[in-house]
Amino acid sequence: MTHTVRIRPDAEWDLEDAARWYESQQQGLGQAFLNSVSETLHLIQENPLAFPRVHRDSRRALIRKFPFGVHFVISEDAVVVIVVMHGSRDPRRWKIRT
Repeated sequence: MTHTVRIRPDAEWDLEDAARWYESQQQGLGQAFLNSVSETLHLIQENPLAFPRVHRDSRRALIRKFPFGVHFVISEDAVVVIVVMHGSRDPRRWKIRT
């Protein structure tokens, strides 16, 4: 069963900010980051329960080739992305969003 994925505005900003940073490092790298995120979102959409719980009901999917994780919760009608965060960041940053 395919789930609807909703991305919270704060998580959209996380994505845009990271993509801009990667693009500033190397042309095309921002788009490569977004493509990897898209692949991860597709995996989440197909089987959100395949990813481990990391805090209360939130789960995390790691992004291939980039040190980021997509943190999400499963609601009755959708998978909701709370934050897209670099792995070295303080986890309290996203826990307050849950």
